[in-house]
Amino acid sequence: MKPGSILILVLAVLILNAGITLVLLNQKNILPQPDTKREVASRAEAASRETTITTAVEAVEPAVVSVNVTKTELVRGSRSFGFFDFFDFFPMERQVQSIGSGVIYDKRGFIVTNAHVVSGATEITIVLPDKREFSARVIGADDQHDIAKLKIEGNNLPAANFGNSKNLIIGEWAIALGNPYGFLMNDSKPSVSVGVISAVGRSFAPRRDGRTYRNMIQTDAAVNPGNSGGPLVNIKGEVIGINTFIFSESGGNIGIGFALPIDTVREVLERI
Repeated sequence: MKPGSILILVLAVLILNAGITLVLLNQKNILPQPDTKREVASRAEAASRETTITTAVEAVEPAVVSVNVTKTELVRGSRSFGFFDFFDFFPMERQVQSIGSGVIYDKRGFIVTNAHVVSGATEITIVLPDKREFSARVIGADDQHDIAKLKIEGNNLPAANFGNSKNLIIGEWAIALGNPYGFLMNDSKPSVSVGVISAVGRSFAPRRDGRTYRNMIQTDAAVNPGNSGGPLVNIKGEVIGINTFIFSESGGNIGIGFALPIDTVREVLERI
């Protein structure tokens, strides 16, 4: 065989061996793939955006629920002189829907919310962030302190951890979670707003409905209609309060919200 032919044959064998080696390395995932590089870069970018706030939200979010309530109300028609309008003087029933928030605090299905959220309810539906729905019953309610305990029956339920409200620091981070305007959004995932603890120990005169709000936590984290009953959370992802009401002439958030301190909530839950 000619020397030139031998050289060509050797080169062909080397190229073939190199091709086989590359195929085997690919099959064993030894060589990095372009997609893998992009995934690593994406994870690194996401990690760079994570903060103690995002970690706290991740810890409590699965346990924050929508409390969808159906109530029966008696209504009367307006005065009129038509024959058929005569019947407007008699009360008529109508079904009214409202929405609030709550948080699962026990994996057995116990939920805390505000008493005013479920007052007069004929039907209560709980919607979890993972879109599971459950019928709920009221285990107990303390109207004076505006706290209600609900119960659902389900498996693999998430639960948030209670912290304490004794040593809150003015100016520390506060995270409010809930479902403001949930009917409009048609989304079971809670909204998150961030602010600080503005004040503690805020007390108010007794209301006409008999409710007494004492030692309330004040926060500037945005709280809006539908947030009632949702948790106020600290930077460790612990529930430190239950969002209850706001000061607002317009009905929307102006940065003055109030939450029931979790120490009071825990005491009430244990006896109702």
